[in-house]
Amino acid sequence: MDMATSTDRSLLALDWRSDFPAIPEGWAYLDSAATAQKPKAVIDAITRGYAETYATVHRGVYQRSAEMTVAFEASRQRVARFIGAAAPEEIVFVRGATEGINLVAQSWGRDNLKPGDRVLLSTLEHHSNIVPWQLAGAQIDVVPLTADHRIDLDAMAAMIRPEHKLVALAHVSNVLGSVLDAKRAADIAHSVGAKLLLDGCQAVPRMPVDVAALDCDFYVFSGHKLYGPTGIGVLWARAELLEAMPPWQGGGAMIDRVTFEKTTYAPPPARFEAGTPHVVGVIGLHAAIDYVEAIGLAAIATHEAALVRETRDALSTHNSVRLFGPDDSAGIVSFAVEGVHPHDVGTILDESKVAIRAGHHCAQPLMAALGVDATARASFGVYNGRPDIAALLGGIDRVKRIFG
Repeated sequence: MDMATSTDRSLLALDWRSDFPAIPEGWAYLDSAATAQKPKAVIDAITRGYAETYATVHRGVYQRSAEMTVAFEASRQRVARFIGAAAPEEIVFVRGATEGINLVAQSWGRDNLKPGDRVLLSTLEHHSNIVPWQLAGAQIDVVPLTADHRIDLDAMAAMIRPEHKLVALAHVSNVLGSVLDAKRAADIAHSVGAKLLLDGCQAVPRMPVDVAALDCDFYVFSGHKLYGPTGIGVLWARAELLEAMPPWQGGGAMIDRVTFEKTTYAPPPARFEAGTPHVVGVIGLHAAIDYVEAIGLAAIATHEAALVRETRDALSTHNSVRLFGPDDSAGIVSFAVEGVHPHDVGTILDESKVAIRAGHHCAQPLMAALGVDATARASFGVYNGRPDIAALLGGIDRVKRIFG
């Protein structure tokens, strides 16, 4: 595919579907919020990494190791440019957003959260942005949602107080697709001296992200939702925060000098990257970023917004279908069919060659707030188009026929 001309074509004409070899003809893959399919450019980069250029990094003095180290660190620079980081040293490679949040909770949290301090979350957070703070012993307060299922920033402004040392929020909800006004959230957090962590898993695949403009303090995301490989993710933090944070895992590469009496540690980001890294995962992430930026994040956002709008408009005509989230949700449509468990919806859709997610989506507190045990969720990627919407709607009609 010629990336240079892709954005001149119809956004809903499946311009990019042929780049994804794991999507067969006639299969509607609508589970990108869980994990995105991989374009051939990423698969090829991973194959080359293992089959042609593989070596360890930061350790070998031989030429291939040196070359792989250069490629590895070039990927760090690529990530920094992708999210607007001030320097590549602010980029820490982790296994995913979950590990990134745990790193902040166990390092920054244990060093900075004292008795009486509190953490502010929201009702719609993924378990990965709840449980790590509980494990760190934090006292948690919860921001409610607005009537259209957004984080209620007016309520947040009324709730926040100096005891809140950290605010941790989803940039885009993995269930509702609601987009946070992150800059306003940062202003509210900083008004009492709190830090702001943003979970960007659902944001980076579908909209431009600039951490400097957002004015957050920590940002995490996973590579596999960004059309990259599993097992690799990113923690970005302001340089001065990383410099003050203690290591959270010990091992090779994160040290300065080790004796049995005392160990001193490397500066960031190496301090937080103990052990042999996921070298080829980092290379694959680089290729994934190149891929989405060649298409253009703004074009992807426009494409997915059109798919969401058409899907919601169509589903809203069904009296037996309940929609969740705002009308302008980002790439995600959650719904329930009256009288049918979402797992049954998912099973019948699968028989119609439509893949969706059904369940609590690792957001059980949100399900309780919505008054349901689970929802069905269709989520879009660059490879989706109108035929996928038609397949989804046809599958839901079949669900209604089966269950009367």
